Amino acid sequence: MRHLTVLVGTADGLYTVSDRTSPVFEGRSVDAVSVSSDGIWAIVGGGELRHELMRGEGRVVAELSGETANCLLVTDGRVLVGASGASVFELGDGELVRIRSFDEVPGRSDWYTPWGGPPDVRSMAAGGGGTLYVNVHVGGVARTTDGGTSWTDTLDIHADVHQVVAADPGRAYAATARGLAVTSDGADSWQFTTAGLDHPYCRAVAYSDTSVFVSGSQGPGGGMAGLYRMASGGAAFQRCTGGLPEWFSKNLDTFCLQASGRTVVAGDADGTVHASFDDGARWQLIAEGLPSIRCVAIV
Repeated sequence: MRHLTVLVGTADGLYTVSDRTSPVFEGRSVDAVSVSSDGIWAIVGGGELRHELMRGEGRVVAELSGETANCLLVTDGRVLVGASGASVFELGDGELVRIRSFDEVPGRSDWYTPWGGPPDVRSMAAGGGGTLYVNVHVGGVARTTDGGTSWTDTLDIHADVHQVVAADPGRAYAATARGLAVTSDGADSWQFTTAGLDHPYCRAVAYSDTSVFVSGSQGPGGGMAGLYRMASGGAAFQRCTGGLPEWFSKNLDTFCLQASGRTVVAGDADGTVHASFDDGARWQLIAEGLPSIRCVAIV
């Protein structure tokens, strides 16, 4: 295996995959990890925001009470946490402060979940220049272009978005139950593509220097769950095969797919991590036997 350090958040601790595998936070879930210019951030146990994890367990920067923290975004000196109750919080003076403007997103009263529970914030992404995208499950993608002062609802909420990521200014991708949604105009409009996917239900999305990757399956329970690659600007996906299982036993979930340069990493619910160093053409197993994986990050 080439030299590669990957952080793997699981249902039972944080693992570092490099020349060896070692757990931190045993007995606690690690649900989100973010690598930024000022270090490593993570959400631990559904409520603790921790920083400087490469030095061990790091320090608790803030704690969220009353809601469950689901996702994390560190951008332009800001630390944002998305939570249950369809809430967004920002770190300030050692506290996670609710962004009240997000409570006024147009169409919020229509957000829902298929099982009747309250919707929540599932993922977030920064598009540069003050643009932020917030994926509500189920509620589409809300966008702000002024750093969070005002918001616009984008994308049909019934598309059932599971993850949003932002690439160059104006371009963003969303993994949805209807395939991959793509915008090149900052979410003023979205186009869906399913070409090449065996089934359109997508849970995770990532992009490299030259490609976009999605996980696809038959539905929420998985079934023919695979990993797919499409060249940036391409018209159709191709399923990634070399070195991967023919099918994964369950969905490759939100945050379990990451790319950097030509390196791509995928972690699955069975506790295995695969990596590709050639933009998804060939893959190798870099870890196995881990607890159920919640997120991966390339350091």
